[in-house]
Amino acid sequence: MRVIIFLLAMLAGASGANARPAPAPVLDSMQASVDWINDYPRKRDVTHAPAAIKAFSRTGGFKNPETSGVYVGFIAGLIGANPNQADKIIDGMLPVRDEDQWAVVRGIAYSGLPDWKELLRRHAHRLEGRPTMVADYLNGRLPTLGTLAIEPSPTTWQRIKDAFAIDWPGAKKPDKPAALEASPETLDVLWGYCLASGSYGPVLRMVEMLAWSTDRDSVDKLTVGSMAKYTLASNATRDAELLAKLQTIRNAKSQSKDTAALLDEVIHAAQVADTAKLRKEALAAIEQLKIKGPNYKREVSAWAKVGQGALAVGCVTAAATGQVALGLPCVIGGGATNAAMYYMSN
Repeated sequence: MRVIIFLLAMLAGASGANARPAPAPVLDSMQASVDWINDYPRKRDVTHAPAAIKAFSRTGGFKNPETSGVYVGFIAGLIGANPNQADKIIDGMLPVRDEDQWAVVRGIAYSGLPDWKELLRRHAHRLEGRPTMVADYLNGRLPTLGTLAIEPSPTTWQRIKDAFAIDWPGAKKPDKPAALEASPETLDVLWGYCLASGSYGPVLRMVEMLAWSTDRDSVDKLTVGSMAKYTLASNATRDAELLAKLQTIRNAKSQSKDTAALLDEVIHAAQVADTAKLRKEALAAIEQLKIKGPNYKREVSAWAKVGQGALAVGCVTAAATGQVALGLPCVIGGGATNAAMYYMSN
């Protein structure tokens, strides 16, 4: 898991500035940049943070977008936590390599500032290598971190309803706004944001992801939820401030009963320094889901029988009341149900 490299990052640190200006860091390698970013919460050296991002780009750190989520999140959290210095921070990290400008664009869009669009417009002339990306964020075609949707998998009954839904000719479905998919990369972004800002926001979103650690219909959701559960516990084992945040969230009692129980597991694992159990349980659950398949598919055969029975009752009712409109299901028999179930199963 990509976020594991950051489990040793100390998220606690002094919130105020040091009495003396911090000396300029020596950032002559990618590892030096990574080490400085990991140590950022201890010093909160906003002045030199842009130089660390620039050095990270110079040494090829943003080469693979799928493994750069933590650093994009760090840029976003750095800007979001320092709105009065946002322009100065962005100016300080530019220019970066043309192929790395995407990270700065996304960092600005993910910052969560109310005026992030205006901020992006002001610096667009220095991000000329990504005009399409800038335009897509400004026009809402690309999702921001604020649109992250953490929803449970649909129930078997919801899937049944969708399978039987009719697309009427001429009917137009409303366009859905762009939403950010919860993925391992998104989880990395949340950790990076947390690293730079120390705020509750990204922690709360990761707590929301805990519900996915019990999902038995989607390998992707189960994986992301398990990663959230494991990394929260692992980081809280080493970071007293993060553990205190989790306890505060738990004591607020604003979560569902299931999420509260999962959060209790995370807190207990952190307190007793036993995260290996969480990792083993997650791997076992993922393997079982891969072998047995989604839970809703294992319920399909039972629902098929229910559907056939319902159609049979409908035919009896139609015959008794003389309602010709109900004749079509009677002619088809269980064909419609079987076809829908076959579609869902495959």
